[in-house]
Amino acid sequence: MGEELVSMFLKTVCKKIRPMDQRSKRGSHDKRRPLCLFRNKPTLNEIFLVTYIGLISDTHGYLDENVFKHFENCDEIWHAGDFGIIDVANRLISFKPLKGVYGNIDGQDIRANYAEQLVFNCEQVKVMIRHIGGYPPKYNAETKKQLLIHQPHLFITGHSHILRVMYDHNINCLYVNPGAAGRQGWQKVRTIIRFVIDGAQIQNCEVIELGKK
Repeated sequence: MGEELVSMFLKTVCKKIRPMDQRSKRGSHDKRRPLCLFRNKPTLNEIFLVTYIGLISDTHGYLDENVFKHFENCDEIWHAGDFGIIDVANRLISFKPLKGVYGNIDGQDIRANYAEQLVFNCEQVKVMIRHIGGYPPKYNAETKKQLLIHQPHLFITGHSHILRVMYDHNINCLYVNPGAAGRQGWQKVRTIIRFVIDGAQIQNCEVIELGKK
């Protein structure tokens, strides 16, 4: 992980997809790496599955229909909290496998189904998600404690409505906040993120602009 991971991720993080951008209309993806052209039958080592992730946060009860188009080819959707209403979670989970945490505005119906924090492995990447986390190096006290305990490779948070991707060299962890996808808040543009986890690498990040608030 470390420097190699962040270089693979950040070299594409400035790629943006604006509303109705033709690049978002991809066909179905092939989850295999390109195979050697000189063999008819690939070996097991030549076939390596990757995981396509759609990342969203702070919907505040509003789910843009374009989210389904942009996440059509994703394997999983991760929501970093403040769903707003349970219907947002239900619509997402009926569309794709969903991982999520509750946010500070979420009621008991959401908190009964989603935890305050998730820690899990996606391929070889250890992921931690909390809604309120701060940012490097200004994490809140509980987040700092949890980061030291779990030592994730990727930390995802929301709450601030500020799109931010940065590498924390102090704890060797990539920090990602996808910004806000809802209409509430002070953000001027609603955003989501799409990326790929390939083994121990995080790559092909796309910042998708859903339009003005």
